[in-house]
Amino acid sequence: MSRQTRTVGRRIMGPQSALTDFLASHNISANQIRLDAEARRRAAAQDNQEGQGDAAQQQLLNENGDFDTPSPESDEDQPVVASTGRVTRGRSAAQATSEVERRKKEKEKHAIDKIKASKKFQKRKRDPDASDDDNDDIVRALFNERAKPLPGQMENCAICNTRFTVTPYSRNAPDGGLVCSPCGKELTKDDPAPKKKTKRASGGPVGARRQTQSRILDGTYHVGGKSLMSLCIQTLAKNIDLAEDLGDLPPKIVDKIARKLSKHRLLNPTTLSLFLKPSNQGVLVYDGAKLSADDFYRIFHSVPELKKLKVRNAIHFKDEVLEYLVDRHIVLEDLYLHGCNLISEGKWIEYLQKKGQPLRSLRVYWTDKHFTDAVLAVIPTSCPNLTRLKVCHNQAVTGEGLNHIAKIATLRHLSLDLREAIHSDVYVKLLTAIGPQLETLCLTRVPELDNTVLDALHMHCRNLKKLRITDSELMTDAGFARLFTSTWSNPGLVFLDLQKCRQLESTKPRENPDGIGLCDEGFKALMAHSGKTLQNLNVHGCRHISSKAFEEVFTADKTYENMHKMEISFCEEVTDFVVGCIFRSCPNLRELNVFGCMKVKDVRVPKGKILVGVPNARGMVIEGED
Repeated sequence: MSRQTRTVGRRIMGPQSALTDFLASHNISANQIRLDAEARRRAAAQDNQEGQGDAAQQQLLNENGDFDTPSPESDEDQPVVASTGRVTRGRSAAQATSEVERRKKEKEKHAIDKIKASKKFQKRKRDPDASDDDNDDIVRALFNERAKPLPGQMENCAICNTRFTVTPYSRNAPDGGLVCSPCGKELTKDDPAPKKKTKRASGGPVGARRQTQSRILDGTYHVGGKSLMSLCIQTLAKNIDLAEDLGDLPPKIVDKIARKLSKHRLLNPTTLSLFLKPSNQGVLVYDGAKLSADDFYRIFHSVPELKKLKVRNAIHFKDEVLEYLVDRHIVLEDLYLHGCNLISEGKWIEYLQKKGQPLRSLRVYWTDKHFTDAVLAVIPTSCPNLTRLKVCHNQAVTGEGLNHIAKIATLRHLSLDLREAIHSDVYVKLLTAIGPQLETLCLTRVPELDNTVLDALHMHCRNLKKLRITDSELMTDAGFARLFTSTWSNPGLVFLDLQKCRQLESTKPRENPDGIGLCDEGFKALMAHSGKTLQNLNVHGCRHISSKAFEEVFTADKTYENMHKMEISFCEEVTDFVVGCIFRSCPNLRELNVFGCMKVKDVRVPKGKILVGVPNARGMVIEGED
């Protein structure tokens, strides 16, 4: 063969070889395509021959002109000739079809044998001792997976027999095969609605950090792993629908379960039944938003010996409920209502007059304008045993109401958060009357109070353990220093909250020539008076306390062993050194908050301590490791 002939042959075979490689890479058999095409050609040719034979026979009959009574020659010869041709053509078509089927079965058998010898089949075998039928099912499933057309190939729809292009989203027909897009949509309409997947709590570092911040805000964060009791309560809260009774659990555990359910909005009329036992003397509902008036009726009916009732978000605790409580033989000693702003002034007065005799504690939050001075006027005569009174977020109580409170001689704990501006002289009169027996005094958001109130505290209060004065804009550093001098006969405080007692001057915020708020001298005096007994100290926002004062208070020779929690956020002079001094002087300190202290950057936290609010990449909470 000449060189030119070989070159031409290469040019001819080159494209064919490339096409074969392309088809093989896409799992397409060129040989199978050729066989299928030849079979279709043979079938078409046989149909043509059969059609020509029928046409010739019809023409012959037409020429004879006898359709009803053919001649003997036509009866004997023509059918024999026609039938012989048809038998011959039918036999050749049958042979071609059987040949195709035989080759198809051989290829299928070869593929099945190959599947049985594969590792994939060995892995999917259910049991080594399983029957042959089970193994055949696995083989057939694997064969169907391989025989399924790949995306991009053409296939006939199993329903409408339409030719379509296979895609990764082509749907399987109920009886096998694939269906086209229109038929797939029709099948989708007949399918049942898919079940929505339940959203799981986010995990990983982000989810863990969120849970940590949530526990910090709740005040339940502890270093280390969770206790067994906490894990059990958490598991119970997740499966509260399966619980039928809490049994004889201690009241402390029952209270934690109630808090957990309320936090996750799981307290409803069904889960409320878990906390209603006839032998209980207290019912604590931390989220009553899903409870109706009938549920409160059920509380009073199911717990006849009820002594303590605490309901937060009691939006359906109305006049009818309080009237029902008046008519029942229930003697409450502790009543805590939050958000019950649908109780009228008249019902409050009626309840206190009829049921106020045994009442020892009354705490009312967010009552808008219905808990008024007239209600407080009834308390001194109707509640002779009242020792605790708390009125918060109230818009109706004025100075006249404080004059009525001054007449409650048995009062030991007083907390006020009023929206009406009241002069300092009214508070001085109040402290003069009941100050000597007070153990708790909380005056929240009182920007109008001045040093006269601090002087009255110094003069009349001798048994205080907890003191809170917040948001004062007139009290001065000298007034705080006079309050905490050594001549104050009151023992050391256990809880002290003086947050946001500072100067408010937008033009010169860092200058404080008049010494307004808690500054250096007042801070030194309070630590000298109550530092040894304080467990919780809050000087949040007292930004005029200098770093020198902090260093002088927390020196190496001073120790405050009872201090457990300290809040010094937004004290701008706090540095890394000050934080280190605080950890050194407070060996039992568990948590230190330093939000807004921008000079705290890289501080070493002792093991077992928590530093909250550091503005760095390590996060808001730093657990001690040193």
